Amino acid sequence: MPKIPETTAVQADPGRWKALIFIALAQLMVVLDATIVNIALPSAQQDLGISDGNRQWVITAYALAFGGLLLFGGRIADLWGRKRTFVTGLIGFAAASALGGAATGEAMMLGARALQGAFGALLAPAALSLLAVTFTDAKERAKAFGIYGAIAGGGGAVGLILGGFLTEYLNWRWTFFVNIPFAVVAAVGAYLVVREPAGGRNRSPLDIPGVILSTLGLVALVYGFTRAESAGWSDAGTIGLFVGSGVLLVAFVVTEYLVKHPLLPLRVVTNRNRGGVYLSLGLAVIAMFGLFLFLTYYLQVVKGYSPVKTGFAFLPMIAGMIVGSTQIGTRLMTRVPPRFLMAPGFLTAGVGMLLLTQLEIGTSYAGLILPAQLLLGLGMGTAFMPAMSLATLGVDPRDAGVASAMVNTSQQVGGAIGTALLNTIAASATTAYLADHAAGATTPAAQKLVQLQGMVEGYAAAIWWAVGILAVSATIAFVLINTGKPETGVVAGSGERADDEVKVPVIAH
Repeated sequence: MPKIPETTAVQADPGRWKALIFIALAQLMVVLDATIVNIALPSAQQDLGISDGNRQWVITAYALAFGGLLLFGGRIADLWGRKRTFVTGLIGFAAASALGGAATGEAMMLGARALQGAFGALLAPAALSLLAVTFTDAKERAKAFGIYGAIAGGGGAVGLILGGFLTEYLNWRWTFFVNIPFAVVAAVGAYLVVREPAGGRNRSPLDIPGVILSTLGLVALVYGFTRAESAGWSDAGTIGLFVGSGVLLVAFVVTEYLVKHPLLPLRVVTNRNRGGVYLSLGLAVIAMFGLFLFLTYYLQVVKGYSPVKTGFAFLPMIAGMIVGSTQIGTRLMTRVPPRFLMAPGFLTAGVGMLLLTQLEIGTSYAGLILPAQLLLGLGMGTAFMPAMSLATLGVDPRDAGVASAMVNTSQQVGGAIGTALLNTIAASATTAYLADHAAGATTPAAQKLVQLQGMVEGYAAAIWWAVGILAVSATIAFVLINTGKPETGVVAGSGERADDEVKVPVIAH
């Protein structure tokens, strides 16, 4: 008779659905922040006198702190308690946002962005691991992760709409100040409603060498891709960052194998199903981040849309994600194996991306961009939801924080790679097109047309790569993820050892 851990013996938390509201609100705030500042950047740069050379640091400072500290943040959540870490992260994020909104110069702005990233790295893994240990029934878990997956996938597009509104009708500073009410409501609600199951903390000593190696390795990796975008792939500094990152991350893996209490227990990532989720999700995010970037520029520069109109142009993708996540994913998650949702989901998104390779200067929004976005949203929403759930399913409660951090890390690194890699491909294709066609453009109007056509050619070339990446992502999900239909689901955070495992019966309709 298997031993039932204390964490699974207690009844389901009666306030779990209220808790989901505040966890989802916090997740929305973090995801919004990844895109909302992009739209405000030109105005902020002008007001604060930030040079063209340093403006990328407004984005990069956040990405480096967030991506570099995620594993540490996940471990802090396991050690200190997820609820306490979650609330602390929210309060810190609100304070950093207030600092950014009140920035009077470049240094203050960059400092605020780095602080936002650091507190986001506390907040994001704590939010996902709270969700994992709160919803243990397989059918309820499907619904909860459906909502969470829709927010995680569609929040970036919501950020474009909100950023456009705030920048156009109020002031760029409100793209920072808007976080404060989100954070305050989520923090107060979480403090009052969220109830963390007892006995799930990991009180073992903190792995300081692991913290240092993982943080420096991830920062070097994210910065390497960011630098590649501006300085080029053959730049000595870029190559040095990649080599340094590789050495640090290999040293981190060796350290985790050797130490008694690792920051990231290797069992978390060597599990076939979780490894498949981290890899396929990271690749899918590469494709998605590139698309957000190119479609934003296409709509604003080529089609002449305003920031607000551009934001609204992304609504079909959000609608598709919500339907894919809450209707398709949630309804089928307890009936079919996860790979039969994830692989077709990524392929559906790939078909949507394939449509966008046909972009031209005069492309109709309703005829091509809208159906492409619907397919992208449906596909990604369907795939994201089981991926988010599977990434933390069956993890030992002591490892829930770092397992959640790995989901965020794969997305963050994927985003950095996607922006740099696809931007470089687009820029190369644009340069090649201009070199072939510029000589024939003798009038200003013809020159402008060639410039625009060159941009569109570049976007199409990069989007072809995104199609290929999504196909690889679907293949990885189908081949690596082999867990069966969850008619009985391991209680989240109940452990992977045989003597710790408890099955939750689910009646399939």
